[in-house]
Amino acid sequence: MAKFEDYAEKYPNIRMERRDGILQITFHTNGGSLLWGEGPHGDFPKAYVDIATDPENRVVIMTGTGENFSGPREVNSAHRRWSNQDFDVIYNDGKRLLMNLLDISVPTISAINGPAWRHGEMPLLCDMVLASDTVQFQDSGHFGGNLVPGDGMHIVMPMLMGVNRGRYFLFTGQTLNANEAKELGLVNEVLPKDELLPRAYELAEMVVARPRLLVNYTRVAVTQIIKKQMLDLLGYGLVLEGLAQMDE
Repeated sequence: MAKFEDYAEKYPNIRMERRDGILQITFHTNGGSLLWGEGPHGDFPKAYVDIATDPENRVVIMTGTGENFSGPREVNSAHRRWSNQDFDVIYNDGKRLLMNLLDISVPTISAINGPAWRHGEMPLLCDMVLASDTVQFQDSGHFGGNLVPGDGMHIVMPMLMGVNRGRYFLFTGQTLNANEAKELGLVNEVLPKDELLPRAYELAEMVVARPRLLVNYTRVAVTQIIKKQMLDLLGYGLVLEGLAQMDE
């Protein structure tokens, strides 16, 4: 079993703090907004395992730093070709990124502090999704950036938005603001930025006050259908993403 003191400062892109069983994980890059890359892609799945195997964690709050939740915003960019070795790492980390998040057996609350330009599916997979009124969602790193959205966005967005809206979102690079995301059911509450974390802690304290097994087994029950879709479709989507990189 993991112990908080062994992993709290282990991951350079995650700041962690815990009180009364409520673990807050704050994504960042050098103290500013998270910039997606190989570091987070490889480290986040490992961090989720540590979090999942620490019995002292009762609730997890996921948030970001600065103006954006995640970035950079990337549109119409060229990507380098992946070698077989490169893709093997991407394939395995890509599967673990979302499956390990879903394997956390305590409730998760996202407090999305600003635009999620990259991997917005992570906070959207939390059980309770709170968004600042400055939030925007766009899948900027895939189709518009010449990559197949096969690493989870192809599952999460059609599942949450509806199949037709989700496909349109992924093909067109559509940007949704916080209120549009709430109307579509992506987020549960839209709040001023300074009220975001207090509300997340209010919900977390409500959860912690309930019996542990009630809380944990509810989390397991409500995520099972999502995990089933991931098992069926995530690896396949990642393979398609890799194959498309072979096309000149």
